[in-house]
Amino acid sequence: MTLPMLFMGQQAMAHGQAAEMLPLTQAMQAAGANVEHDAYTDVYTVSKNSTYVKIKPNAETILVNGKSLKITVPVIEKNGQAYASSTLANEIFQSGLDQTFVTESVVHPLNSLSAQEITLARSIIAADRRAPKELRFSRLALKAPDKTKVWNAVLTDSVLKTEREANFAILNGNQIIEGVVNLKTKKIVTWKVVKDAHGMVLLDDFELVQKVIKESPELAAAMKKRGINDMSKVVATPLTVGYFGGEDGLSKELNYLKVVSYLDVGDGNYWAHPIENIVAIVDLSQRKVVKVEDGEIVPIPMAARPYDGRDKKANSKKPLRITEPEGKNFTVSGQYVHWNNWCFHVALDSRVGIQLSTMTYKDQGKKRKIMYAGNLGGMIVPYGDPDLGWYFKSYLDSGDYGMGTLTASLDRGTDVPENAVMFDAVIPDFQGNPMTIPNAFAIFERYANPDYKHQEMGQPNVSVARRELVVRWVSNIGNYDYIFDWVLAENGTIGINAGASGIEAVKGVKAKTMHDATAAADTRYGTLIDHNIVGTTHQHIYNFRLDMDVDGEKNSFTRMNPVVNPNQKGIRKSAMEIETSVVDSESAASERFDPSTIRLISNYNVENAMGNPVSYQMIPFAGGTHPIAKGANFSADEWLFKRLNFMDKQIWVTKYDPNELYTDGDYPNRSTHDTGLGQFAGNNENIKNEDLVVWLTTGTTHVARSEEWPMMPTEWVNVLLKPWNFFDQTPSLTQNESGKHDLPAK
Repeated sequence: MTLPMLFMGQQAMAHGQAAEMLPLTQAMQAAGANVEHDAYTDVYTVSKNSTYVKIKPNAETILVNGKSLKITVPVIEKNGQAYASSTLANEIFQSGLDQTFVTESVVHPLNSLSAQEITLARSIIAADRRAPKELRFSRLALKAPDKTKVWNAVLTDSVLKTEREANFAILNGNQIIEGVVNLKTKKIVTWKVVKDAHGMVLLDDFELVQKVIKESPELAAAMKKRGINDMSKVVATPLTVGYFGGEDGLSKELNYLKVVSYLDVGDGNYWAHPIENIVAIVDLSQRKVVKVEDGEIVPIPMAARPYDGRDKKANSKKPLRITEPEGKNFTVSGQYVHWNNWCFHVALDSRVGIQLSTMTYKDQGKKRKIMYAGNLGGMIVPYGDPDLGWYFKSYLDSGDYGMGTLTASLDRGTDVPENAVMFDAVIPDFQGNPMTIPNAFAIFERYANPDYKHQEMGQPNVSVARRELVVRWVSNIGNYDYIFDWVLAENGTIGINAGASGIEAVKGVKAKTMHDATAAADTRYGTLIDHNIVGTTHQHIYNFRLDMDVDGEKNSFTRMNPVVNPNQKGIRKSAMEIETSVVDSESAASERFDPSTIRLISNYNVENAMGNPVSYQMIPFAGGTHPIAKGANFSADEWLFKRLNFMDKQIWVTKYDPNELYTDGDYPNRSTHDTGLGQFAGNNENIKNEDLVVWLTTGTTHVARSEEWPMMPTEWVNVLLKPWNFFDQTPSLTQNESGKHDLPAK
């Protein structure tokens, strides 16, 4: 440390020797904390994740999350700068006054594989004589224990005495090796070769594709016709090719990717410079370009379009502060979160991303089951343009690319509010080695308008603030960034919000304005959003897998339809009534959601105080600018419908099967038929008073507009799960600090 950075004052520690005094900012930044100074009050605020500290110079006591802490050496000021003892950070962050994170006394049975377990699993697999020399993993994750045993352990706060196992899937050409490894016995339990299957696009494929296109003389020749002589300026995007029954001339057995390219012009946004009508087909096994599809030459849009505002003057903004000076209202034990009446486990999966499980709500002092597991089941982004470089674009982002692997680290104050608590996540990389994603997801509390308000004339106002707890995770898939929020309200509501942001995938065209001769043809499949650039019409369709256990595992699917019936008595000629029915089979349950109806997951074995079966309402609606996608916008004879069914219905209900995890099936890349939700519901099992899984589909048809270019303001769609006679009255008024309410126990 240089002398100007070190100030040795006359401060003394309790045992006599002089204290080493450092600039307060330096001392706190070394501990990963931020420091701000309020000159008016002369108070220093130190913040680090869930810890919030107030320090007054020369005071022997500071406030840590609203609680007093006596420190060894007071903070002092000299020449306008604050200095603190080199021990202050340890005193603060080891004081135990921040109770957000507590020791996990009982390990939750669904805790993710640790770095040590990932390393162990890989070593066991690598040592097996059947393993390929090059290990490329599309999956390495905890094999969940028996569901009933997990629930029992969580509700009794006891240790689940079962051996930890891991599922794995290894890509080996056009084969996939899948199995289970026991981490205690260090033995492989199952080993199965799945033939004629293609796995995910892994991160090394991105590197390979970029390399091989630069070495292809055929592609270089096609680029030269477009005035591109420097292949180092060509940016490749590896895309799955789908399946078209051989009509595209691609053999199903071969391991192909299609590559469309963009030109790097130095503005930081190569997406704005598409090289149109040229597609390179890369054989991943041969590691080379095997075919170049070369169509009509379209000039490359060259105007600079930075999306980060570098060409704009920044507007000055006054600070917007969100503080919790007394600490958080939630605690975290390992991966188990407790907030007011809610308890849930949170984990990050390399395929589907954030997962919430063993979700309960404490009512009258008792934890009531609501959902065993909830996460993204799968999603698809199909494009509507049938042209050369577009017809095959129907991205299964989680099933083809692994959205958890592509998790984007979050930035405080922009991606999440400043009161958010950040969490790192450890997942395996494509080689099966543990990797840590910093700030992989965040949890924060927010005010969400009045949950209830009423004021009688001449009486005091009665208003209850709605508070929400948000679990946020973001995945970056090429040009798009997807934001997923799980939103819990104190009144028992669960919201799932999916936001699409990033940069639109655009098409280069000849037209500069809508008055040009080619404009009508150029915009047949999209909108002219910039000179020579069309935003092509496409869809974002999400499906969420929700293993609902409403007050227990025996649930049923209830339909309630408002109807108008004739009235035979009195003056009124008609009356509003509700027709209620219970669906008995999987095939009968799938439907296009009508928002004028009510759909419930009900437990007819449990009643509330009035004798109504306890239920949760399912609302798979969308919101925002873009119209609701009530199905994929394709004709019925498209190959896409032979491969996938989930897009066309908003509600699916199936009988629980621990192996039915993904909406689009285990290995959807280049699949010829539906191995996912369509197959799950196809056996038409009974769903009356059974353990059920609900699959809710939502999404939008994205019709581009110029206000979404060159960056796209986040567009949200929403799913809601709302208590329906689950409680005896509104929890907003009856809750007290212990989570109990005033009605007698049932």
